[in-house]
Amino acid sequence: MAGKGAAGAVGPIAVIGDVMVDRYIVGSVSRISPEAPVPVLVHGAERIVPGGAANVAANAAALGAQVILVGLTGADPEAEALKDALSAYRDIDLSSLVADGGRPTITKTRVMSGRQQIVRIDAEVLTPPADDTVARLVATVEEAVGRSSVVVLSDYAKGVLSDVVIGAAIAAAQAKGVPVIVDPKRRTFEAYRGATLVTPNRLELAAATGLPDTTDAEAALAAEAASGQFGGDVLVTRAEKGMTLWRRNGQVLHVPAQAREVFDVSGAGDTALAALAVSLASGHTLETSVHFANAAAAVAVGKIGTAVVTRAELNAALDASVPEGAAPGALVDRARAAAVIAGWQAAGARVVFTNGCFDLVHPGHVAILEAAAREGDRLVVALNTDASVQRLKGPTRPVQDEAARARVIGALRCVDLVVLFEEDTPLEIITALGPDVLVKGADYREDQVVGGDVVKSRGGRVALIPLVEGRSTSALVAKAKG
Repeated sequence: MAGKGAAGAVGPIAVIGDVMVDRYIVGSVSRISPEAPVPVLVHGAERIVPGGAANVAANAAALGAQVILVGLTGADPEAEALKDALSAYRDIDLSSLVADGGRPTITKTRVMSGRQQIVRIDAEVLTPPADDTVARLVATVEEAVGRSSVVVLSDYAKGVLSDVVIGAAIAAAQAKGVPVIVDPKRRTFEAYRGATLVTPNRLELAAATGLPDTTDAEAALAAEAASGQFGGDVLVTRAEKGMTLWRRNGQVLHVPAQAREVFDVSGAGDTALAALAVSLASGHTLETSVHFANAAAAVAVGKIGTAVVTRAELNAALDASVPEGAAPGALVDRARAAAVIAGWQAAGARVVFTNGCFDLVHPGHVAILEAAAREGDRLVVALNTDASVQRLKGPTRPVQDEAARARVIGALRCVDLVVLFEEDTPLEIITALGPDVLVKGADYREDQVVGGDVVKSRGGRVALIPLVEGRSTSALVAKAKG
């Protein structure tokens, strides 16, 4: 499952759903009112940020995506305040917001004393929109989906995502062949039939299926039951237990939560949803995108209130997601590597990829790797597994096992990440990781480099590095035997 965009080049995302204004009134409390047993807040400051589907759009734009936002506002000052707040993100198209003068713009006002929320005041009308408003929404949705590579339905049960609008969005996406991700608020998920992925939290999953998710196995079973209601894949966000992805092909991925001090969970689901969509729109796999979203959510919960996670913050979080205590150059699995690379690219880094057996590392290897690192900002080295080396080099190789080879290569200052691949060629892992530059020795022609066409089709390039004469692992092995 992937969007139409290339890895590192984010295709347009349509975010459709309930847009809101999140207003924060912040002050300090030092006494109780003599009029009633309530705290007296001394007003300090006030701010307005995008909420609901608008927060999803803001997060996606902050991570580098072009966003088409479809939602319903009133014709009131709050609608203008929302547009002003969204104007800070230059890549959000606001032309698809539908105004209805008979309804207020949904506004949630939170009164805060320091970091403590005292009360929340909601201004909203929950009756269904009029038929003519629904018709305008459907027409706007169909047009927006037609311009998108990924569709996000951000359902807050506030009236925008009626059965008619959901059906129109999914039908338009299916006609174009783009994925639909749903953040659900229905009691059950039948209304989302035809969606590619639904992302309930643990409470929403339990309500929809009547099943627990205390353990990983229970979460997988509940996700499978939820899938039966709409026919797609399921990603369960499980708070401190991380995320569980259940796929129709039977694959299950459990991603543990990243250890973070939690200040506020409001909006963290929106951030994860946006990051997931951005990664898919960049051409990454669903598994990679889940790691990407998990890291984004970990950053979001460390902020106060509805918050936006920037590319730089997410990049730092993904850097920190390699095994604890590991230096740059750590060996990670393929899915984690792809997520880290996606974060680097989202922050504007050019990722360089090279591969090899690197059995006995010699000056020729070091020269190639140092030259490769100069071709971009981050260097990823893919090592053949022991089984792969034996198939390529014979039963007496490798001299060092894969863990030892990975440790040596990863210790080089120029190497940022190491990953293993078991296939005879690196085509599959190049496709999964989506590097910007593919490096090979100059003993190859560019048209002979495996994976070169994949990288170039995504806007990348192939770099051929001159070899150091007289240096080879085979020569070292032969000399040792002699």
